[in-house]
Amino acid sequence: MVQGFEIRQARAGEFDAIGELTVEVYVGEGHIDPRSDYVAELADTAKRAGLAQILVAVRAGVVAGSLTVARPGTEFADIARPGEMEFRMLAVSKGARGAGVGSALVRAVIELARDEGFDAVVLTTMGGMADARRMYDRMGFVHVPERDWFTMAGNPLTVMRMGLAEAG
Repeated sequence: MVQGFEIRQARAGEFDAIGELTVEVYVGEGHIDPRSDYVAELADTAKRAGLAQILVAVRAGVVAGSLTVARPGTEFADIARPGEMEFRMLAVSKGARGAGVGSALVRAVIELARDEGFDAVVLTTMGGMADARRMYDRMGFVHVPERDWFTMAGNPLTVMRMGLAEAG
């Protein structure tokens, strides 16, 4: 529990709200072109939940944030190598920002990775996601430039990694 937020696995009744929030953050804040095919993937939480794990932050029954956990070799793992747990699609509502929701969701992934014996946690971020990047830096994620990549539209993506042996 972080400042009144419960962090847990998402429930089917929350999937629409999670999809709406994720699209609102990624498209509404200019990170993804609204015409991109990726918008449908961001919106389809039910599909993601069938292939990956969705964590959610909820306060008073309202979804305040979420992310998708992808294990290596699964459909939603873009960058995870063996021994690495990946998370994607971190989205926190504007009203919940600054309350520790994003950090709590990421800490939940780190704990899950440790519990499952993973060596590291990895993520991809975009240049315009400055607040998220500051949070990742603060939490101990390190840029791995040799693993950076590009979207199909040619937008650069930054890969960050936290080795769990070094993490506190």
